[in-house]
Amino acid sequence: MKIESPVLGKVEISDDKIIEFPAGLPGFETSRRFVLVHEEGSEANVFLLQSVDDANLAFSLTGPEQLGITYEFPLSDEETESLKLARPEDAAVAVIIRKSDDAPSSAGLRANFMAPLVINTAAKRGLQKVIDKLGVDIILRVRG
Repeated sequence: MKIESPVLGKVEISDDKIIEFPAGLPGFETSRRFVLVHEEGSEANVFLLQSVDDANLAFSLTGPEQLGITYEFPLSDEETESLKLARPEDAAVAVIIRKSDDAPSSAGLRANFMAPLVINTAAKRGLQKVIDKLGVDIILRVRG
């Protein structure tokens, strides 16, 4: 399947790379199929979560560890079932990042830690966990 990414142009996607988000993402519930892509030849520190259902819908993602953060939160039984998650090592956590429009250019990027994405890499299923109260452990680490 070919999709037209507004960022990367035409991208060939094999069906086995599609990640299903059964509930969609909050605010984008009609887009349920996504694929992770990154620029060819670049190190995969930032990915584009590109909708297969809506070519104009894409989000920049990175792993919290790329930001020097160890990030832990619980999943409910319903979330674990929705992900078809049998082994914790199959879970990948990512945060949506964006350039801050209301801050000076030196401020860099903003990361949404209150609504991380959890992807079962084996079953190719995902969800966005909206955290409505702080009850997660976020540990900042300084890189050498």
